[in-house]
Amino acid sequence: MHASGPLPADPQPADEHTRLVHAEAVATMPLGDPVDLELATRGRVAPLPDAPVVTSSGWPTWDRQTFVRSDPTTTGTEAHRECPDEVHPSLWRQAGLNAVDGLFQVTDRIWQVRGIDLSNITFVAGDTGWIVVDTGSCAETAAAALELANEHLGARPVSAVIITHSHIDHFGGIRGVVDPADVLAGRVPVLAPAGFLEAAASENVIAGNAMSRRAMYMYGFLLPRTERGHIDCGLGRSVPILGAQGLLAPTVEVCHTGEEHVLDGVRVEFQLTPGAEAPAEMNFLFPDLGALCMAENCTGTLHNVYTPRGAVVRDALMWSLYIDEAIERFGDRADVAFATHHWPHWNDVADGWTGWLRVQRDAYRYIHDQTMRLANAGWSPDEIAEELVLPEPLARHFHVHDYYGTVRHNAKAVYQRYLGHFDGNPATLDPHPRTERARRYVEWMGGADAVIDRARAALADGDARWVAEVLNHVVFAEPANRDARLVQAAALEQLGYRSESAVWRAFYLTGAQELRNGTPAGAGRGIVNTDMVAAMTPSMVFTWLGVHVVGPDAVAVGDLAITIDLTGDSAGEAAMWEIGLSNGAFYATPGRPSRSPVAMVRCTRHALTDLILAIGTSAVDDLLTSDTLDISGDPAGVRALVETLAPTNLWFPLIEPHGT
Repeated sequence: MHASGPLPADPQPADEHTRLVHAEAVATMPLGDPVDLELATRGRVAPLPDAPVVTSSGWPTWDRQTFVRSDPTTTGTEAHRECPDEVHPSLWRQAGLNAVDGLFQVTDRIWQVRGIDLSNITFVAGDTGWIVVDTGSCAETAAAALELANEHLGARPVSAVIITHSHIDHFGGIRGVVDPADVLAGRVPVLAPAGFLEAAASENVIAGNAMSRRAMYMYGFLLPRTERGHIDCGLGRSVPILGAQGLLAPTVEVCHTGEEHVLDGVRVEFQLTPGAEAPAEMNFLFPDLGALCMAENCTGTLHNVYTPRGAVVRDALMWSLYIDEAIERFGDRADVAFATHHWPHWNDVADGWTGWLRVQRDAYRYIHDQTMRLANAGWSPDEIAEELVLPEPLARHFHVHDYYGTVRHNAKAVYQRYLGHFDGNPATLDPHPRTERARRYVEWMGGADAVIDRARAALADGDARWVAEVLNHVVFAEPANRDARLVQAAALEQLGYRSESAVWRAFYLTGAQELRNGTPAGAGRGIVNTDMVAAMTPSMVFTWLGVHVVGPDAVAVGDLAITIDLTGDSAGEAAMWEIGLSNGAFYATPGRPSRSPVAMVRCTRHALTDLILAIGTSAVDDLLTSDTLDISGDPAGVRALVETLAPTNLWFPLIEPHGT
């Protein structure tokens, strides 16, 4: 018999079905294989200090003492035996490897600081200073990494920065290692792949609010760091919280494969890999040091072809081909390959670094080819995801396990890239919106009480996956139904405990937490800040501005044109723009206006940035009347345009309908 009373509103232990899943993993996976531990601990110069990394206000943005998982060097290769029932043993193993933090020597003149951020920060000794490869997520962790390197290796100034790609955990900490004035003056070059700034703006600004909210689920930001909460992110331990994130425009764009630069006396040869792990990304070889940086194209986990936080779908085929190109181009010229996450691979360990790359290459190619084979046979994305698994020769390698990306989601991503979200079945061509669909499902299934009763029985039988789906209909039909919320939370919780994927675990457990406690309240715009907007070109700024226009309000205002003169602009684009509304749509055209504007606004980029970031606050009125904006013509036209702009709310609901 299943329980009929109310379920507890607190996290619960693993049930018998979850424990069976974990027992099977222990029985079938070589969790005691020592090779990864040897790689993760090799070259360790010093662990991280115990003291937390704090912001200027004293907030601990990174505190290694708060993580559940301890350094596995204290328990060796049998660490999985201490795994709690609420954590998948393979994920527990990965978390232990990620817990090996500190300063590590990769090879002569190259060191990494690992475990102080989601990503690694690499230091290459140039003739006069440090060449920093990636700068972490925020200034505080970047500065702490630099301090650790200087403490143990001797103090050096930063002489150059290489940003491998356009994800914020690789460039957000740049102000922690360089003074922007030195970059602007040309004293410290910043190299990034072609298209970096556009990709960073698109991913982190245009869709930044939605991505930030979903990232809270993906990285477990809101979960307690307990055995029933956040354990690890798979790709690293976690993401720094509330650190100062920045963006500086690169001074040098790497534009083609084979391009070489000499940075502080060190030769670097680049390979561009656009559209693989990021829209703008590059691998590179230090030919005189025998070391290859694979950026984030190869790591210690299967990566995301589609990331659950949301982003442009990646190209699994090109990803595989780029890895193959790296093997062919650099295979006989490097003794070690390292990445911007996890640990390096040396030629004298296991299959060497080329063996690591081959397995990664083959995993992405297998997922791509088998997905499209089945798609061409008429299989739907859900059917392919259910069928497709990596074959044993690949699956036996932990670095292509589902810790971060998953085979299921990656198969769906490949399908989406070629065929879109529609599966071809006309029954799914135009379904009702999810709330209306939920009401109808619940009614047809006999009402909420009947659904909940059946769901309790299914949960007792171990079918948490079905319970999570069917009770989602009840929650969206009746968001205040406490029983439905608690039973769905219980199902999501067990699914989280069973997940080898840190990302899936975080999504499941965060959803359970918000079902029990409600969506957090508050305001905010997510990842966007003054530094990011200021680094964008005017066209990027105006594109982002258009995303804030409320279409029906713009239609009511009617067509209007305003001239913007960005005085003192040096972003490489026209300083004079015509912006306005046409048929409810926003537009921005560079150059002098082709028609009579209702007003002209002369301002600096800084003043325009302040105005955009103030959308939805009382500061807008003050800025519109301040001397930072020189408005000639009809100020009412400028105000009318501004009043069509709506702020974004970071705390929108994900596990329940809007308006709850």
